Amino acid sequence: MTDVLPQPDCSLKAVCKPLELEEPGSKRPPNTGARLWGRVRSKLLRHKLDPQAVETKNWHTDVIEMNGIKVEFSMKFTSRDMSLKRTPSKKQTGVFGVKISVVTKRERSKVPYIVRQCVEEVEKRGIEEVGIYRISGVATDIQALKAVFDANNKDILLMLSDMDINAIAGTLKLYFRELPEPLLTDRLYPAFMEGIALSDPAAKENCMMHLLRSLPDPNLITFLFLLEHLKRVAEKEPINKMSLHNLATVFGPTLLRPSEVESKAHLTSAADIWSHDVMAQVQVLLYYLQHPPISFAELKRNTLYFSTDV
Repeated sequence: MTDVLPQPDCSLKAVCKPLELEEPGSKRPPNTGARLWGRVRSKLLRHKLDPQAVETKNWHTDVIEMNGIKVEFSMKFTSRDMSLKRTPSKKQTGVFGVKISVVTKRERSKVPYIVRQCVEEVEKRGIEEVGIYRISGVATDIQALKAVFDANNKDILLMLSDMDINAIAGTLKLYFRELPEPLLTDRLYPAFMEGIALSDPAAKENCMMHLLRSLPDPNLITFLFLLEHLKRVAEKEPINKMSLHNLATVFGPTLLRPSEVESKAHLTSAADIWSHDVMAQVQVLLYYLQHPPISFAELKRNTLYFSTDV
């Protein structure tokens, strides 16, 4: 992950976009803003792919100039194992960093309140937002929502209705990222990796459905709830530009990750960031997103048949 801090405190797009609004008599060439923004993105991409840049932990400052306009920005690389690292927690209050089974039991709900409310708000006014779930919300807004949900503040609904939709989407992603273990569990991670690699369609179907049945009920119900939501988001792909694959890329490594022990055993360098495992995590979620609707009741019914079939 490359953190970009434009100088001064504003987005690069905000800097570049006004350049397209020059007066007709201006001497500045047309499309300066778009071309400048293109150069910035190109510079960032080259920096991401530079092995030396990937290995350094220091901030790198750069300046790009065009037609009298100068953009200065700073960036550094943060390894993915740190950006998505799960910190073990014994916390029993609030919702972030608390086991999903604890939260649903306390709320007497099947799906955590935070998940239901964020999904409802996204579907109400963000499902056609271009890049929903891909574009990051403002960090301070996300932290404010996190604090409100953790405190179970009575103003949650009012705050949600006024908040930028990308911040709400970011809060949902953060909730899943901060779970003590991923939604699809540490225990089943190796089996998911093996199942998605099966070449026989029938064997893969049996394995992937069996793995869902093996999840704890709160995890399974929440996963199926999220799955149907993401499918509805993808239905608006012509407008929001978020395909099933894009959504799987965003959520896959958050919902399905190896345990800390397994991560340390396999992570040898920053080049492992986009490893085979990460691609497989995306493929697991994509498999379920492309699958016909999966019913919790049907899964459990099949579990009963399987357990009684001798």
